[in-house]
Amino acid sequence: MTKTAFVFPGQGAQAVGMGKDAFDAYETAKQLFQEADEALGFDLSTLIFEGPEEALKQTANTQPALLTVSIAYLKLLENSGLKADYVAGHSLGEYSALVAAGVITFGDAVRTVRARGLFMEQAVPSGQGAMAAVLGAEREELAKLCASVTEEGAAVELANVNCPGQIVVSGTAAGVQAVVERGKEAGAKRVIPLEVSGPFHSSLMKPAAEKLADKLAGVELKDAAIPVVANVTADEVTAASKIRELLAQQVYSPVLWEDSIRYLIGQGVDTFVEIGSGTVLAGLIKKIDRNVRVLSVNSISALEALQVN
Repeated sequence: MTKTAFVFPGQGAQAVGMGKDAFDAYETAKQLFQEADEALGFDLSTLIFEGPEEALKQTANTQPALLTVSIAYLKLLENSGLKADYVAGHSLGEYSALVAAGVITFGDAVRTVRARGLFMEQAVPSGQGAMAAVLGAEREELAKLCASVTEEGAAVELANVNCPGQIVVSGTAAGVQAVVERGKEAGAKRVIPLEVSGPFHSSLMKPAAEKLADKLAGVELKDAAIPVVANVTADEVTAASKIRELLAQQVYSPVLWEDSIRYLIGQGVDTFVEIGSGTVLAGLIKKIDRNVRVLSVNSISALEALQVN
């Protein structure tokens, strides 16, 4: 019996023009983009389709934009009759997964991730935080290096455990710079500073988490109809109360993506369908386990070509 997981991308997957083919071809998708515009009170759709790229890259715009595109393709996929046994999303993508699981309405999700993006931008003054991708290091060794740099007075932590050999660190600008300079101590082949507006998924994001918790307190969440594998725990969750708690923690906790995918494979998932812009997650999943099937639904042509069984 094959099991299928729907997975949803996070920040970094955005591209000007994403989702336009769905908007043009399907009334269902068009209505969804219009619903996002109404929920936010500005023309998000035009920003997604026409840019400018600099504006789309701003965290508070990127988050609702990616969510909207993912859910547009999801709705079309659901109309074709395909169902998931599990859902998961990378960072922001977890909100798309929660819409897919019936935990949160699309309108509430769009408003919440817009606020989440603003809170994340505001949490740390520009230039004080940073992130970097570390390639080729072992997780334990990199965690030790981060702990030793932090003890020396410049906080830096593991932020995204993406796949074997690809881990993102996050923290103070000085802490991340130290990892860039000393990455070889952890066996890193390369350390690449990332263009981001803040030290996401580090303890420096705790002020954003507090504001997000307040925002979430006013949002109705239902128990999940499909198990959601949470970033914070890499374990499945269905209870609305637990999901609410984990969403606040997620902002300052590492995204355990590799662990989440391994958990899903352990539950018998052999087909992963990435829904939304790009193919970032497909690449990561293939590096975690080459034996699973990974499909990407990032265009109407990909959707129409989809053969799961």
